[in-house]
Amino acid sequence: MAMASFVFSREREREKVFASPSEEAGNKLLIYEHEHVYDPVSGRPLTGAWIWDSAVFLSEWLISSPARRTSFDFAGKTVIELGAGAGLPGMTAAAVLGARRVVLTDVEALVPGLMKNVEANGLGDRVEASRLVWGSGEWPSRLAWLEAAADVVLMSDVMYDAEAMAGLAETVKKVCSKGTKVWAATEVRASTGDCLAELEKTGFGIVQLPSQLGEGLPHRFDDFVIFELIPPTKKES
Repeated sequence: MAMASFVFSREREREKVFASPSEEAGNKLLIYEHEHVYDPVSGRPLTGAWIWDSAVFLSEWLISSPARRTSFDFAGKTVIELGAGAGLPGMTAAAVLGARRVVLTDVEALVPGLMKNVEANGLGDRVEASRLVWGSGEWPSRLAWLEAAADVVLMSDVMYDAEAMAGLAETVKKVCSKGTKVWAATEVRASTGDCLAELEKTGFGIVQLPSQLGEGLPHRFDDFVIFELIPPTKKES
């Protein structure tokens, strides 16, 4: 079985290659990490332009988890990634798993980097990138078609600020229908429990999923978990 690995050179932009752990897929994804991206208001560096381990963990789980592979087929599905950063999980859904249409979303400053990664992998016919701010009330007109239309919502490393969870919950609810799968990968931190509690307050059910990644993978993520978030509309059905 081929291994998931990153090979990168540190230049002005760090370049990484994600090699699928799925032997039959034989796919590699080229990911550019952008080092000099800043919040236009605060001036702080936006570290979302980097690949974090939770994005790797989610991508490997999507490809190699026996439970996921037997219970859900991405072929022909519509996927939205929230807080996409460099876009690895969403592009994995398109390039490796056969999703029909993928929308990568994040704050405005990260969209050019997402578009570059989409173009670098020749995925422009299936993957697009768009600005989307959680809970802002400003829903981009170009994403109007996505309301209640996503088959899958992917998130990684979004559970770090409990105060942001209400906005995240509002956005997730907007794109979900009764059959939508919502999967979030996170490194367990001191703030994780508070974030989950805030999501539960908004009506979400939360299930921790088995995170076994299939044999032969070099990554061991003892402090990482996958949660399935069950939207209120689905719980009540």
